[in-house]
Amino acid sequence: MSFLEIGPTAVRECEQCLGLWLDVPSFEKLCADREQQSVVLGTASPAPTHAVRETSKVHYVPCPECSQLMNRINFARCAGVIVDVCKGHGTWFDRDELSRIVEFIRGGGLEASRSREKEEIKEERRRLWEDQAAQDRQQSRLGLNLDDEHRVTGIASARGLLKFLLD
Repeated sequence: MSFLEIGPTAVRECEQCLGLWLDVPSFEKLCADREQQSVVLGTASPAPTHAVRETSKVHYVPCPECSQLMNRINFARCAGVIVDVCKGHGTWFDRDELSRIVEFIRGGGLEASRSREKEEIKEERRRLWEDQAAQDRQQSRLGLNLDDEHRVTGIASARGLLKFLLD
C-alpha cells in the first residue's frame, strides 16, 4: 500500500484494488469536516487501468494494523455501503465506498440515522419503564415484598449468567 493525501489527511491506498485505509481519527474528522468531504468528492477514483475484480462472495479482510479480521458493517446501519471496520484502528473502504459515504453524509443521512437511533433508544426506555411498572403492579397485587422478589430475581440472573459463562 502507498500513502495518498486527501486534503490534509494521509490515507493508505492499495494500488491493486484502489481501496483506502483510514485510521479512526482521520475518518471521524472526515465525517465532521465538510471541506475534507469536498476534497474526497473532488478526488473520486479514476477508472482503473487494470481489471478490478468484482465479487459477490463475502470476504473478510484483515486489519492492516493488527492483522485481525475486521467486522463488516452497513455504515450508519442504513447507508447501504458495507465497510470493513477494526474498532481500534480504522476502516477499510473498497473502491468508491468512501465517496459514497461522503455523499450519504452530505445528503443528511448521518443526521437522520442518529435521530432515528435516538428515537429507538427513547422508545426502548419507555417500554422498559412500562414493563417494570407492570411487574411492580403485579407484585403489589400478589402481596410480594419487592425487596425479596428483586433479591430472588438477582440471584437467579447471576446463577444463569455463571452457568452460561462456565458451560
